[in-house]
Amino acid sequence: MMGLFFVVMMVALDQTVVGTALPTIVADLKGFDLYAWVGTSYLLASVITVPIFGRLGDHFGRKYFVVASIVIFTLASALCGMANSMLFLVLARGLQGIGGGMLVGTAFASVPDLFPEAHVRLRWQVLISSSFGIANAVGPSLGGFMTEYTGWRSVFYINLPIGLAGVYFVWRHMPLIRNRRHEGPVRLDWAGAALIAAALGSLQLLVELLPGHGFTPAMAALAVFSIGAFVALVLCEKRASNPILPFEMFANSALATMFMLSVLMGFMMFALLFYMPLLLQGGFGLSPNAAGMLITPLVVCITIGSISNSRLLTRVSNPAHILYAGFALLGFSAAAITTLTHDTPHALMAVYMLCAGLGLGLVLPNLTIFAQETAGRAHLGIATAMIQSLRMVGGMLGTALVGTLVNHLYVNRVHEALDAAQASGWLSRLNDPQILINKAEQARLLTEIGGAGGNGAALIEAARLSLVSSIHAGQMLSVAVAVLAVLQMRRLPRLKLKRSGA
Repeated sequence: MMGLFFVVMMVALDQTVVGTALPTIVADLKGFDLYAWVGTSYLLASVITVPIFGRLGDHFGRKYFVVASIVIFTLASALCGMANSMLFLVLARGLQGIGGGMLVGTAFASVPDLFPEAHVRLRWQVLISSSFGIANAVGPSLGGFMTEYTGWRSVFYINLPIGLAGVYFVWRHMPLIRNRRHEGPVRLDWAGAALIAAALGSLQLLVELLPGHGFTPAMAALAVFSIGAFVALVLCEKRASNPILPFEMFANSALATMFMLSVLMGFMMFALLFYMPLLLQGGFGLSPNAAGMLITPLVVCITIGSISNSRLLTRVSNPAHILYAGFALLGFSAAAITTLTHDTPHALMAVYMLCAGLGLGLVLPNLTIFAQETAGRAHLGIATAMIQSLRMVGGMLGTALVGTLVNHLYVNRVHEALDAAQASGWLSRLNDPQILINKAEQARLLTEIGGAGGNGAALIEAARLSLVSSIHAGQMLSVAVAVLAVLQMRRLPRLKLKRSGA
């Protein structure tokens, strides 16, 4: 379990540290058009690998896959730190996503292998959530501090010592447990895995490219390809003898609802983690360190929410009510973010982050526990993998859709602001929000505008306001998703944790 704690800590630390450093990274490598892809390349690779290695772990045992995943994740982190372009970083993050998907698909499924009874497993899940929360708590402020004082590359290298510690504990102490129901040669659904990659990858490309290119014949062909890939995936998985996505699980209304809630929760979580740092640094002009300190209450309260959840879960008549509270807090926080301005007191911003953290702490562990209990021992491993994988699908959609909307609105609003100021000649220098974060580039631009007789400070402020309003619009999508989640929960039956793992 100590080894698994290090594994979870490494993944959580990477998400929060990189999220805080990302605006500075993009400003240095100069590629805002690939901003969302830093997150979505990781998520897309993870989405594909989670169910694959979940299945392989069922057959061969999970220990060796956990070790391999730590090694891949750690090496990919080193490559991210050496990136000299946004494309290199996106590709390295994709490799990191493969390691992360292996980690999620095997590490989380190891807990019910070791502790079959729900109430015992819940106590260990709280400890895992605590390690997740500790990493999350130090992540934003650590990421801001390291970005400001040691450079953004160091935020990736921090995974190296954690990865080495994780490999030591897992290799030395984790038992190799195999599911005896899986005898004989393994028949992995490679066709299903390829179709998942094709369907999600084409959907991601469509979401990214459509706003800039419009509905051209090429975009129409991409849309048709994506729809065809999804249809082919459904048909393939219904006929496969050992499908990577067992669609019979979706016939269970409770499981199907939990899977949908996992997608919606991932959408909100990643839209918040990736774009709140951009709002604070680019929109409000805060330093990476200050932005990290403001986001810290969010990640600290994930741990507080998880620990509180473990106390509440066995005391409420219907545990599903905790999910209502969690999504309500997330929806409130997303709505509150749309009201933030440069003049909003930092204490109030911290309160909004606190509410978001509590909401995530009440939702994250419960979806996993409820899905494991509903699926039963026969489908426990794949149910765990599906919850984790679909959360990443939601995260991919959240970063892609919110990122596309933010980018599109920002460019349009900066264009309008510069036209109104009769300074449209500076559009090429201001149509990328990285100028709002890179202080050196910003100083050079102010000097150039001043030399041309313009008011550079006013143009920079207009760009900041454009970015703030664009991110506000992006967070409105999260508000709509929270409302949809609350409506979906009406389909959940009355849940009750059983003392037996059967």
